[in-house]
Order: sequence, then C-alpha cells, then structure tokens
Amino acid sequence: MDKPTEIIKPILEIENLTIDFQNKDRVTRAIEGITFSLKRNQILGIVGESGSGKSVTSMAILKLLSVAQSKVVSGSIRFQDGDESVDLLKLNSREIRKYRGNRISMIFQEPMTSLNPSMRCGKQVAEVLRTHQNITAKEARKAVISLFEEVMLPRPENIYSSYPHEISGGQKQRVMIAMAIACKPDILIADEPTTALDVTVQHGVLLLLKSLRDKYGMSILFITHDLGVVAEIADEVLVMYKGKVVEKGETDQIFHNPQHPYTKGLLFCRPPLDFRYQKLPTVAEFLENKTAVSEIMDAHKLISPEERKLRLDKLYQSEPLLRIVDLEKQFEIKSDSFFKKPTILKAVNRVSFEVFKGETVGLVGESGCGKTTLGRTLLQLVRPTQGSVFYKGMDLTTLSKSEMKHIRKEIQIIFQDPYSSLNPRIAIGEAIVEPMRVHNIEKNEKAREEKAKYILERVGLPASHFQRYPHEFSGGQRQRICIARALALNPELIICDESVSALDVSVQAQVLNLLNELKQEFGFTYVFISHDLSVVHFMSDRIVVMKDGEIQEIDDADELYNHPKTDYTQNLIDAIPGRV
Repeated sequence: MDKPTEIIKPILEIENLTIDFQNKDRVTRAIEGITFSLKRNQILGIVGESGSGKSVTSMAILKLLSVAQSKVVSGSIRFQDGDESVDLLKLNSREIRKYRGNRISMIFQEPMTSLNPSMRCGKQVAEVLRTHQNITAKEARKAVISLFEEVMLPRPENIYSSYPHEISGGQKQRVMIAMAIACKPDILIADEPTTALDVTVQHGVLLLLKSLRDKYGMSILFITHDLGVVAEIADEVLVMYKGKVVEKGETDQIFHNPQHPYTKGLLFCRPPLDFRYQKLPTVAEFLENKTAVSEIMDAHKLISPEERKLRLDKLYQSEPLLRIVDLEKQFEIKSDSFFKKPTILKAVNRVSFEVFKGETVGLVGESGCGKTTLGRTLLQLVRPTQGSVFYKGMDLTTLSKSEMKHIRKEIQIIFQDPYSSLNPRIAIGEAIVEPMRVHNIEKNEKAREEKAKYILERVGLPASHFQRYPHEFSGGQRQRICIARALALNPELIICDESVSALDVSVQAQVLNLLNELKQEFGFTYVFISHDLSVVHFMSDRIVVMKDGEIQEIDDADELYNHPKTDYTQNLIDAIPGRV
C-alpha cells in the first residue's frame, strides 16, 4: 500500500486581510479581503498600479504600517515556522523582531532613500548581521564582503568603505539585496526593486534574484507595476486593483489568457515594439468596455510604414531647428588625496546630431551615459566645455544669461520627477502663470489666468483645480501640470527628460498620448530622453543611442530596433522585459 503523500504547507498564508487607513475624520479602505499563499521556493509576482494595495500588503507582513494611522479590520498572516504556524499580526513589537530581517526580509523600492547617506555601505549590511547573529565586527566585515561578491558588486572592498552617494543606482540596489539576504531569510519581499533602474541593470537584478532563490531555496514575493518584468521572474502572478485581488494564476496563463479587464489593460497599454499605434490603448478603455481585446485594439489605428515615410520625407526637407556640433562637457572629480590631480570625466564627448522642426528625436542609454547632461547642455543650464548648439542658426553657447532668457521661452524642459519639479507652497495655477509673467506673455493677469485654465483643460485637468496645491494630485496629474507649465510659454522645442519613467504603465500611456496629441496640435519638436527603449521607439522618429558620453549610433527608430548596428544597442533591446 502506497504511503500517503505528505502535504507541504505554504511558507506564508494571508487570509481575508482587510486594512483601513485613518486620516483625520476620513477612513480609507486600502486592502479588502485579500487571500493568497506563498509556496516554498516560489516566486510570486504581485502586480498593480499605485494605490492598488501591493506595498501595504508587504508592509503588513512585517508589521511596518503605522499603528496610529492604520487598522487591521480582519484577517490573518500566518508564517510557517518549522511545525508551528505563527500569525504575524498577533506578535508584539519585540516578538516580530525575531522574524523581521532574519526570517522575512525586504528590499525596498527606492535604494536612494532606503540607505543611510551618512553611513558607509558595508557598515549598514554588517549592522544587520550583528543584530541577528552573535559575531564579531571582523567576522561581520568578512561576511559582508562575501555577500557583495555574491550579488556581483564590483570592487567589494571599495564599496564596503563607500557612502551611498559614491555608487550608482544599480550598485545601491545590489547593496540592498545583500542586506536583505544577509541572514538567509525564508522569505524575501522585493518591493518594486527594479522600477528606477536601466533595462540592462534591471535584467541583471532579475537574474540575480532567481539565482539566489535557487541557491538558498527562499521564497520571493516580487511586487511591481510592470507585467513585463513579472514575465521574466515569476512562477505565479497575483493582480491587485483598488485593494482587491482581481486575478491570480500561473504566469503563462495570465499572459496568454487574461480574464479581468484590468489585467488586459495592464498587458496591452505598454508600447508595442513590432508596430506603431497612433494612440496607445489605456487601462480605462478596458475597464469601461467589456468587449473583446481584439475590438479595443482594432479601434487604435496603426501607422503604416508608407504613411510614416511620407511624413518624415517632408519633415527632413527643411532646415534643422537644432544643430549640435562637436559638443563636449567635462567635469572635474576631486581626488581624496591632496597630492593627486583631479580626474577629468567627459560626460558628453564630441556629440553631433540635428533635430528638425516637428520631429521627435529619442535619446536612449543607461544611467551615466550622458543623456541628461546633454539635455541640460542644450538648454545651457549646464555650459559646455566646447562645441556649439545652434538653435535657428544662433549659437546658444555664445549668448549671455540675459540673452538666453529670451530664448528659454522657446525651449522648455519637462523633468523626470513630478514631485520635486513643483513648489509645494505654490498653487498649480500660479506655477503655470509665473513663467508667463516673467516672459511678458499675454497683456494682463486676467488673460494669463484664462490661458492657464485653458492649458489645464487641454492636458486633461479641470480649470477648477487652478487654486489647488501639488500635494492634492497624483504623480500622473503632477506630470500633466509640469507639461502645462511648459506649454504656457508657447515653446517650439521641448526636452522631455525621463518624463514618464516614474509613472505607472497606464498613466504613462495617457501622458505619451497627450504629448503626441500636443505635438500634432501645436507643431512641437521633442528631444525625448529615456532609458526605456520601448517608450522611446513609440515616441521617436529617430533614435540616438549613447554610451559613456558618446553616440553609438543614430538611425530611424524602426530601422534601429529591427537592425541595430552595435552590440550595445542589441543588448538594450534584448534586456527589454518580456512582452506579450
């Protein structure tokens, strides 16, 4: 007679979890009745946009939510500790420390703010080890350097002694991963660990997490808003929307046969790489229309290669609006030693290209390649070391500050972070009116206010929001306000510096559609900077690929994607997270 099969219990079980947030007299339900389990040695992807409840769920597991502002209404979070099943929600602050960082560890979303800026990287990881293990400082240092080698950090000894600001974003994230796996936890919670990273660095982090799972047999809860990233790493997927689980299943099943309209929207609002839409579908369309995916996608007109070629042939018959000639920008990096000379870093090295009126030129490359420095040099926010920037035949590098002031109303920039781009003390209407006042646009204050309200409506925000402050808006709405502020000066050239990289995929689709609509309506010219090749491909007529301050190649966007000329460009394409 066969022996009964042993039932292996999940390492983590969440059942009927409901959490409320209290803000003065208002109660908001952040999580409502969610139930799921995490198996041993499994990678479970939790997908959803900002506000869906992903991070609240992960914080609840480790009891990191504010006791004063949050309340667990119902449910349990059971961790399988050997033969014992422990409800983590019932543990007090002293008892939870036994599990936090030791048995269950977490990689937080933003390594820039998660690491202590005044403490060396190695010491921060050593602190975790010495908190949970009875080892000496010397033993901790040796263990940390071994961990740094394991997460493939270059020069582990140097990074041990480095402060966070001295290493790159990808390296900071690897330090965070080393800290999270220091005690060989049973569960690793990765909360948006790749969102702010370049595609190649992101690909490396995903491979690293998979190898660590295989090596230590840990379970991973991988939280993200990007289904493409989940396709690369997860065994199963859980889709969250407005605090509820709307769909769950194996990754292949979710990708090839999604059932919920929200899941379909997340899948199909990403810019495709094999063809071009005039307008991207949005999540809202899938939620509002219960029709088949094919009907929604068919409603979005494709741009034919012939139609595109005719437009570009006409575009390139004119004189270029912007011409960059042998542009170079050097920075001096001071040495730690008094006797050593400063190191010269060429952030932009002899760059030359042209931008035609009505064109969108994409600027793509990894962090540190010189994209942002180049964009700011075009605006003369950073003065070049040598070379020229001709705008309408005028060399901007020769102009004084007062002369540049008159040009700046024609060349605007939309920055990456919509949160730090707006003054929190100024109402959004005033933020849009202020540049008009500086440049004497419109005849009086009433006319400026009317124009500001018109622009707000044009970017999809009600004119009644004129007196509201930035904190009253979401990230996507703030980015629309930043776009409205740029439009207020009637510019001809707009530099978009990673202006959609911090946004959820559905909000990103809305903003990209808006930028294209405004381009058609007002005849704008864009320099579109991003590390995301799929977004750059959708937006651009031509693409400039940069690496180490130099141009690797310039080509038509479709040609560059289909037939890259350099290994570097091919690597950027290969690293794009899996698509449907």
